[in-house]
Amino acid sequence: MQAILLHLAMAAAFGVFIGSLFRLTRRPGHQRPLLFPMIGLGAGVVAYLIYYLLSVTTGAPPWLLPLLVVLQVWLWLGPLGPRLDRRRDP
Repeated sequence: MQAILLHLAMAAAFGVFIGSLFRLTRRPGHQRPLLFPMIGLGAGVVAYLIYYLLSVTTGAPPWLLPLLVVLQVWLWLGPLGPRLDRRRDP
């Protein structure tokens, strides 16, 4: 049980890190800077759940987990992400 929680926590922390990196690549001045790490946190947890199901059913390799985290964060913050208002305030 501890191994599952440890891997879940590491995947969530890696998701927060990737979400923060994604925030740095965007234009500065967004009104909600905490949105990127929080979406990264959720994406890390969901990526771990997908990895866990794949590893139990098919014996997925360990290198798949970081790849899933990066792909989830990219999808949730990129093409499937929130539409942020890009208008400038006068």
